[in-house]
Amino acid sequence: MGGEITYQDKVWLKSYEKGVPEFIDFEEVCMPEYLDRSADEFPDRDALIFQGYRITFKELKEMVDRFATCLASFGIKKGDAVAILLPNLIPCAAASFAALKLGAITVMNNPLYTDRELEYQFNNSGSKVLITLDLLGNRMIDLRPKTKITEIVYTSIGDYLPFPKSLLFPLVGKKKKLAADVKKAENVYKWKDCIAKHDPNPPKVEIGFDDVAMYQYTGGTTGVSKGVMLTHSNLSKQVQQIRAWFPTFNKGEEVILGALPFFHVFGLTTAMNLGIFFAWTDILVPKPQPQPLLEAIAKFKPTFAPLVPTMYIGMLNHPDVKKTDMTSIKGCFSGSAPLPVEVIHNFEGATGAVIVEGFGLTETTPVTHINPFAGGVRKVGSIGVPISDTECRIVDLEEGTKEVPVGESGELIIRGPQVMKGYLGMPDETANTIRDGWCYTGDIATMDEDGYFYIVDRKKDMIISGGYNIYPRDIDEVFYENAKVQEACAIGVPDPEKGENIKAFIVLKEGETATEEEMIDFCKDKLARYKLPSEIEFRGELPKTNVGKILRKQLRAEELEKRK
Repeated sequence: MGGEITYQDKVWLKSYEKGVPEFIDFEEVCMPEYLDRSADEFPDRDALIFQGYRITFKELKEMVDRFATCLASFGIKKGDAVAILLPNLIPCAAASFAALKLGAITVMNNPLYTDRELEYQFNNSGSKVLITLDLLGNRMIDLRPKTKITEIVYTSIGDYLPFPKSLLFPLVGKKKKLAADVKKAENVYKWKDCIAKHDPNPPKVEIGFDDVAMYQYTGGTTGVSKGVMLTHSNLSKQVQQIRAWFPTFNKGEEVILGALPFFHVFGLTTAMNLGIFFAWTDILVPKPQPQPLLEAIAKFKPTFAPLVPTMYIGMLNHPDVKKTDMTSIKGCFSGSAPLPVEVIHNFEGATGAVIVEGFGLTETTPVTHINPFAGGVRKVGSIGVPISDTECRIVDLEEGTKEVPVGESGELIIRGPQVMKGYLGMPDETANTIRDGWCYTGDIATMDEDGYFYIVDRKKDMIISGGYNIYPRDIDEVFYENAKVQEACAIGVPDPEKGENIKAFIVLKEGETATEEEMIDFCKDKLARYKLPSEIEFRGELPKTNVGKILRKQLRAEELEKRK
């Protein structure tokens, strides 16, 4: 039977939940306009809650408009890049929407990145203004001369706190390393001063639906990190696709858990943009560790929770889980790495919620596949079926032109309105990834006879740890800077909590000696913490191809065999 079905048959449509369309009649509305709409329809509804501090949709719109006026006063115009280096705080969402409102391009950066990683992204994107945290302020002032950034605006965790936390914060913030003094420097401003000083009437800018809205960076440092150009159309159509997938959730009625980092495309779409589009209340959790997550669930009763596997696993293993009422949660969305079956059962048992696994890439804004939420079959271990308006095929690994029979593995390729415009300044990479409108994912997958897709391997060597994508080449390159190292190769090894940990194989130059600790320490100021290897193995030589290329896949296979 397998051979009779083709990908063009879209056999997956029969698994769609009642009310989910094959095609969507998309509205050509940009994200800032959706915020204006939510503020008109639900002015007094809480838009964001941070540590109990509440800001309504009307207040959020005013804050966005004031900051957009401020950015315009800095000279930011349509097409200019604005960098945002923040965890999930109120100013993170506000700054992002303010930049988009002016037709500027937002560049979301990971606060865990080192100066070296950030310098590359700031320069590659040509960012002119940076919005960051007081804790990072002095580092960013020192980094600024190496970039095109002119103004820096910084906020503090203490800027928006409810009474009495707001009174206590100035006394304990610095002691607890939650606040820092920022040195005096030219063109460095406090967020709250910028908001207070500017009126909420930014210049009206004509934004084209196909204009670039953001550069979203993949992976890590030099030469590998690519700026994915996502358009206003990509962002808008993606939230409309997710809305269509969950027809039982209503506008202005739900509470979403904003724990996925907004600087990551999964969090940006499913935790920030979706909340604003749907006029849902978004509970911001800047440090999504098990305890703050459980506290936020107990206190603010979210009904929808998009999370990554590490977060579900962390909460289930935390002692407080037994005394936390999680029954408010109706739906959960999990992505970025496979979710173990027992975790799904245990979490659903604790909440009564339904967890649906999905899949996506930075290049696809990110969501392309989700398991049906209600009504359709959820297949555990599957990434689900293609969402509305999304076509998928599996093609041969060599040329990528021939479809493989259903049930056989090949490269997953995707076509839909959420596929990026291309990579910033990398025409060859773009041409390699986008061919005839199809996005070549680099993931090896199969489709079963019901149209459900399964990821079986990665054509790329990417490591996924704690929901973060890590390119092993970034780690290799850091080791190659060490005078003692002749060869280095990093791989992902299984870890029950994070999905994968990083192990590096190192060949030292003749006559050199080194310890595991010394090698890990060498990386500390060069790589974000989550990219640090947890294991080092010294070897006399590494397996190679005939042309001398290190066989990363072979090292991985040996390691998996060892751990069976």
